[in-house]
Amino acid sequence: MPKYLVRNTYTEEGMRGVLDEGGSSRRDAAAGLVESLGGTLESLYFVDGGAEVVLIVDLPDKPSTVAAVATVVATGAMGTGELTPLMTPEEIDEGVKLAAAYRPPGS
Repeated sequence: MPKYLVRNTYTEEGMRGVLDEGGSSRRDAAAGLVESLGGTLESLYFVDGGAEVVLIVDLPDKPSTVAAVATVVATGAMGTGELTPLMTPEEIDEGVKLAAAYRPPGS
């Protein structure tokens, strides 16, 4: 199952919700969203700098990933975000064994 690193900021309205409901409610809401799409929430952390919340999630496929992102964005509670696919060391091992054809510029 594909694993993603998600980094987000909150809008003013979203941060008011965190202040009113607390961090645990946001973790539970994120877990509910991901689980409703057949995935799992591995972890959620609140952080200082750039992003305000960081999650690691497993989602079954790209359509479920689109559904999760679209659902959250449509609420207006999240500001800017970043979704980064994560790769295991074993996936890297598989990738470096593949023969890829490439010609660098000027050669």
